[in-house]
Amino acid sequence: MARDTKKPGGFRWRLWLGLMAAGLACGSAAMAAFEVRAYVLTDQRFTLSAGDKDALTIQGLYYAQRSSVLKVFAGDFGRSVFAVPLAERRRRLLAIDWVGDASVSRVWPDRLLVRIRERKPVAFVSFRSGVRLVDAEGVLLDPAGPKGVPARFAFPVIDGLREDATEAQRRESVGAFLQFERDMGYLANDISEVDIADPNNIRVVARVDNRAVELIMGDTNFATRYRNFVDHYPEIRERSPDAGTFDLRLDDAEDPGVRPRITARK
Repeated sequence: MARDTKKPGGFRWRLWLGLMAAGLACGSAAMAAFEVRAYVLTDQRFTLSAGDKDALTIQGLYYAQRSSVLKVFAGDFGRSVFAVPLAERRRRLLAIDWVGDASVSRVWPDRLLVRIRERKPVAFVSFRSGVRLVDAEGVLLDPAGPKGVPARFAFPVIDGLREDATEAQRRESVGAFLQFERDMGYLANDISEVDIADPNNIRVVARVDNRAVELIMGDTNFATRYRNFVDHYPEIRERSPDAGTFDLRLDDAEDPGVRPRITARK
Protein backbone atom coordinates (compact mmCIF):
# COMPACT_ATOMS: atom_id res chain seq x y z
CA MET A 1 0.00 0.00 0.00
CA ALA A 2 1.32 3.43 -0.96
CA ARG A 3 2.08 5.76 1.92
CA ASP A 4 0.81 9.41 1.98
CA THR A 5 4.01 11.47 1.94
CA LYS A 6 2.31 14.91 2.41
CA LYS A 7 3.55 16.64 5.54
CA PRO A 8 0.93 17.60 8.13
CA GLY A 9 0.17 21.28 8.04
CA GLY A 10 1.47 21.79 4.51
CA PHE A 11 -1.58 23.80 3.46
CA ARG A 12 -1.32 26.03 6.52
CA TRP A 13 1.80 27.67 5.10
CA ARG A 14 -0.10 28.58 1.96
CA LEU A 15 -2.89 30.06 4.09
CA TRP A 16 -0.46 32.13 6.13
CA LEU A 17 1.33 33.35 3.01
CA GLY A 18 -2.03 34.39 1.53
CA LEU A 19 -2.99 36.26 4.69
CA MET A 20 0.36 38.04 4.78
CA ALA A 21 -0.02 39.12 1.17
CA ALA A 22 -3.53 40.40 1.83
CA GLY A 23 -2.31 42.28 4.90
CA LEU A 24 0.47 43.91 2.91
CA ALA A 25 -2.03 44.92 0.21
CA CYS A 26 -4.39 46.44 2.78
CA GLY A 27 -1.55 48.26 4.46
CA SER A 28 -0.39 49.64 1.12
CA ALA A 29 -3.93 50.80 0.31
CA ALA A 30 -4.29 52.47 3.71
CA MET A 31 -0.94 54.19 3.30
CA ALA A 32 -1.92 55.39 -0.17
CA ALA A 33 -5.26 56.71 1.15
CA PHE A 34 -3.41 58.52 3.96
CA GLU A 35 -1.02 60.12 1.48
CA VAL A 36 -3.88 61.18 -0.81
CA ARG A 37 -5.76 62.71 2.12
CA ALA A 38 -2.67 64.57 3.28
CA TYR A 39 -2.13 65.80 -0.27
CA VAL A 40 -5.65 67.24 -0.79
CA LEU A 41 -5.63 68.81 2.67
CA THR A 42 -2.31 70.61 2.28
CA ASP A 43 -1.75 71.32 -1.41
CA GLN A 44 -2.46 74.96 -2.28
CA ARG A 45 -4.41 74.13 -5.42
CA PHE A 46 -7.31 72.91 -3.20
CA THR A 47 -7.40 76.00 -0.98
CA LEU A 48 -10.61 78.02 -0.76
CA SER A 49 -9.32 81.47 -1.57
CA ALA A 50 -10.87 84.57 -0.03
CA GLY A 51 -9.49 86.57 -2.94
CA ASP A 52 -11.44 84.59 -5.55
CA LYS A 53 -15.00 85.92 -5.87
CA ASP A 54 -16.06 82.63 -7.46
CA ALA A 55 -14.59 80.45 -4.72
CA LEU A 56 -17.96 80.34 -2.92
CA THR A 57 -20.99 80.30 -5.22
CA ILE A 58 -24.40 80.83 -3.61
CA GLN A 59 -27.54 80.05 -5.60
CA GLY A 60 -31.23 80.60 -4.79
CA LEU A 61 -30.68 83.49 -2.40
CA TYR A 62 -33.07 86.43 -2.41
CA TYR A 63 -34.71 87.19 0.93
CA ALA A 64 -32.19 85.47 3.20
CA GLN A 65 -29.28 87.73 4.07
CA ARG A 66 -26.15 86.93 2.06
CA SER A 67 -24.00 88.11 4.96
CA SER A 68 -25.53 85.40 7.16
CA VAL A 69 -24.59 82.72 4.63
CA LEU A 70 -21.05 84.04 4.23
CA LYS A 71 -20.64 83.99 8.00
CA VAL A 72 -21.22 80.22 8.01
CA PHE A 73 -18.14 79.72 5.80
CA ALA A 74 -15.96 82.49 7.23
CA GLY A 75 -13.59 80.04 8.91
CA ASP A 76 -13.15 77.89 5.79
CA PHE A 77 -11.28 80.40 3.65
CA GLY A 78 -7.57 79.80 3.50
CA ARG A 79 -7.81 76.04 3.92
CA SER A 80 -8.60 73.06 1.71
CA VAL A 81 -12.18 72.61 0.48
CA PHE A 82 -11.78 68.96 1.46
CA ALA A 83 -11.43 70.03 5.11
CA VAL A 84 -14.86 71.70 5.10
CA PRO A 85 -17.44 69.61 7.05
CA LEU A 86 -20.31 69.79 4.57
CA ALA A 87 -23.00 68.32 6.86
CA GLU A 88 -22.17 70.78 9.64
CA ARG A 89 -22.23 73.71 7.23
CA ARG A 90 -25.65 72.63 5.95
CA ARG A 91 -26.95 72.38 9.51
CA ARG A 92 -25.90 75.95 10.21
CA LEU A 93 -27.46 77.18 6.96
CA LEU A 94 -30.80 75.69 7.97
CA ALA A 95 -30.79 77.90 11.06
CA ILE A 96 -30.80 81.08 8.95
CA ASP A 97 -34.06 83.01 8.60
CA TRP A 98 -35.82 82.28 5.26
CA VAL A 99 -33.71 79.17 4.53
CA GLY A 100 -35.99 76.15 4.11
CA ASP A 101 -33.39 73.74 2.72
CA ALA A 102 -29.78 73.87 1.62
CA SER A 103 -27.04 71.79 0.08
CA VAL A 104 -23.28 72.27 0.07
CA SER A 105 -20.99 70.54 -2.43
CA ARG A 106 -17.34 70.71 -3.46
CA VAL A 107 -16.45 71.74 -7.01
CA TRP A 108 -13.05 70.53 -8.17
CA PRO A 109 -10.50 71.65 -7.33
CA ASP A 110 -10.98 74.64 -4.99
CA ARG A 111 -14.60 75.82 -4.91
CA LEU A 112 -17.77 75.36 -2.91
CA LEU A 113 -21.30 75.50 -4.31
CA VAL A 114 -24.19 76.40 -1.99
CA ARG A 115 -27.77 75.91 -3.14
CA ILE A 116 -30.51 77.55 -1.07
CA ARG A 117 -34.24 76.85 -1.19
CA GLU A 118 -35.97 79.67 0.60
CA ARG A 119 -39.20 79.33 2.52
CA LYS A 120 -42.43 80.44 0.87
CA PRO A 121 -44.59 82.68 3.05
CA VAL A 122 -48.36 82.26 2.85
CA ALA A 123 -49.65 85.15 4.97
CA PHE A 124 -48.81 88.13 7.13
CA VAL A 125 -49.15 87.81 10.90
CA SER A 126 -49.76 90.81 13.11
CA PHE A 127 -48.23 90.76 16.60
CA ARG A 128 -47.79 93.47 19.19
CA SER A 129 -44.10 93.46 18.39
CA GLY A 130 -44.78 94.05 14.70
CA VAL A 131 -45.77 92.36 11.46
CA ARG A 132 -44.17 89.07 10.45
CA LEU A 133 -44.62 86.60 7.63
CA VAL A 134 -45.40 82.94 8.20
CA ASP A 135 -44.93 79.91 5.95
CA ALA A 136 -46.97 76.71 5.66
CA GLU A 137 -44.91 75.03 8.39
CA GLY A 138 -45.64 77.78 10.91
CA VAL A 139 -42.17 79.31 10.72
CA LEU A 140 -42.11 83.09 11.26
CA LEU A 141 -40.09 85.13 8.78
CA ASP A 142 -38.70 88.64 8.77
CA PRO A 143 -40.62 90.67 6.15
CA ALA A 144 -37.49 92.69 5.32
CA GLY A 145 -36.05 91.71 1.96
CA PRO A 146 -32.52 92.16 0.59
CA LYS A 147 -30.67 95.10 2.18
CA GLY A 148 -33.61 95.68 4.51
CA VAL A 149 -36.07 96.54 1.71
CA PRO A 150 -39.53 95.24 2.76
CA ALA A 151 -40.72 92.22 0.80
CA ARG A 152 -43.77 92.84 -1.35
CA PHE A 153 -46.45 90.19 -1.07
CA ALA A 154 -50.21 90.34 -1.64
CA PHE A 155 -51.16 88.11 1.29
CA PRO A 156 -54.06 88.33 3.72
CA VAL A 157 -53.34 88.99 7.39
CA ILE A 158 -53.81 86.15 9.86
CA ASP A 159 -55.23 87.16 13.23
CA GLY A 160 -55.54 85.04 16.35
CA LEU A 161 -52.06 83.51 16.13
CA ARG A 162 -50.21 83.86 19.44
CA GLU A 163 -46.65 85.11 19.28
CA ASP A 164 -45.62 82.74 22.08
CA ALA A 165 -47.14 79.70 20.36
CA THR A 166 -44.85 76.80 19.52
CA GLU A 167 -43.95 76.07 15.93
CA ALA A 168 -46.20 72.99 16.01
CA GLN A 169 -49.14 75.09 17.25
CA ARG A 170 -48.52 77.67 14.56
CA ARG A 171 -48.33 74.92 11.93
CA GLU A 172 -51.74 73.61 12.98
CA SER A 173 -53.30 77.08 12.91
CA VAL A 174 -51.76 77.95 9.55
CA GLY A 175 -53.03 74.58 8.26
CA ALA A 176 -56.58 75.69 9.08
CA PHE A 177 -55.97 78.93 7.17
CA LEU A 178 -54.61 77.05 4.14
CA GLN A 179 -57.62 74.72 4.15
CA PHE A 180 -59.85 77.80 4.11
CA GLU A 181 -57.91 79.22 1.15
CA ARG A 182 -58.11 75.95 -0.79
CA ASP A 183 -61.85 75.72 -0.27
CA MET A 184 -62.37 79.35 -1.27
CA GLY A 185 -60.29 79.15 -4.44
CA TYR A 186 -60.23 82.41 -6.40
CA LEU A 187 -62.80 83.86 -3.98
CA ALA A 188 -60.01 84.14 -1.41
CA ASN A 189 -58.84 87.23 -3.33
CA ASP A 190 -61.73 89.11 -1.67
CA ILE A 191 -60.41 88.33 1.82
CA SER A 192 -58.06 90.73 3.60
CA GLU A 193 -58.01 89.24 7.12
CA VAL A 194 -58.56 85.74 8.50
CA ASP A 195 -59.05 85.16 12.23
CA ILE A 196 -57.98 81.62 13.16
CA ALA A 197 -58.05 82.03 16.95
CA ASP A 198 -60.68 79.28 16.86
CA PRO A 199 -59.93 76.96 13.89
CA ASN A 200 -63.43 75.50 14.27
CA ASN A 201 -65.00 78.91 13.74
CA ILE A 202 -63.02 80.98 11.25
CA ARG A 203 -63.90 84.65 10.93
CA VAL A 204 -62.82 86.80 8.00
CA VAL A 205 -62.91 90.38 6.78
CA ALA A 206 -64.01 90.61 3.15
CA ARG A 207 -64.63 93.46 0.77
CA VAL A 208 -68.10 93.10 -0.73
CA ASP A 209 -69.61 95.80 -2.91
CA ASN A 210 -66.77 98.18 -1.90
CA ARG A 211 -67.55 97.68 1.77
CA ALA A 212 -65.55 95.82 4.43
CA VAL A 213 -67.68 93.26 6.27
CA GLU A 214 -66.92 90.66 8.92
CA LEU A 215 -68.10 87.12 8.14
CA ILE A 216 -68.37 84.24 10.60
CA MET A 217 -67.57 81.24 8.39
CA GLY A 218 -67.51 78.23 10.75
CA ASP A 219 -65.24 75.36 9.75
CA THR A 220 -66.60 74.03 6.45
CA ASN A 221 -68.30 74.89 3.13
CA PHE A 222 -66.51 78.23 3.01
CA ALA A 223 -66.88 78.90 -0.72
CA THR A 224 -70.55 77.88 -0.81
CA ARG A 225 -71.41 80.07 2.16
CA TYR A 226 -69.48 83.01 0.79
CA ARG A 227 -71.09 82.82 -2.67
CA ASN A 228 -74.52 82.52 -1.05
CA PHE A 229 -73.83 85.64 0.99
CA VAL A 230 -72.57 87.64 -2.00
CA ASP A 231 -75.56 86.62 -4.11
CA HIS A 232 -77.95 87.90 -1.42
CA TYR A 233 -75.89 90.87 -0.27
CA PRO A 234 -77.88 93.64 -2.05
CA GLU A 235 -81.06 92.40 -0.36
CA ILE A 236 -79.27 91.92 2.98
CA ARG A 237 -77.80 95.40 2.94
CA GLU A 238 -81.17 96.94 2.10
CA ARG A 239 -82.78 95.19 5.09
CA SER A 240 -79.92 95.86 7.52
CA PRO A 241 -77.84 98.79 6.26
CA ASP A 242 -75.96 99.14 9.56
CA ALA A 243 -75.01 95.49 9.90
CA GLY A 244 -71.27 94.91 9.86
CA THR A 245 -71.02 91.26 10.96
CA PHE A 246 -72.75 88.35 9.30
CA ASP A 247 -73.02 84.81 10.64
CA LEU A 248 -72.99 82.35 7.73
CA ARG A 249 -72.83 79.13 9.73
CA LEU A 250 -76.54 78.30 9.86
CA ASP A 251 -77.18 78.13 6.15
CA ASP A 252 -78.10 75.00 4.22
CA ALA A 253 -74.83 74.46 2.38
CA GLU A 254 -76.56 72.31 -0.23
CA ASP A 255 -79.05 75.01 -1.15
CA PRO A 256 -77.42 78.18 -2.52
CA GLY A 257 -80.78 79.94 -2.47
CA VAL A 258 -81.08 79.95 1.31
CA ARG A 259 -80.37 83.32 2.91
CA PRO A 260 -77.57 83.43 5.47
CA ARG A 261 -78.46 84.42 8.99
CA ILE A 262 -77.45 87.99 9.83
CA THR A 263 -76.02 89.25 13.09
CA ALA A 264 -75.99 93.03 13.14
CA ARG A 265 -73.18 94.92 14.79
CA LYS A 266 -72.79 98.69 14.59
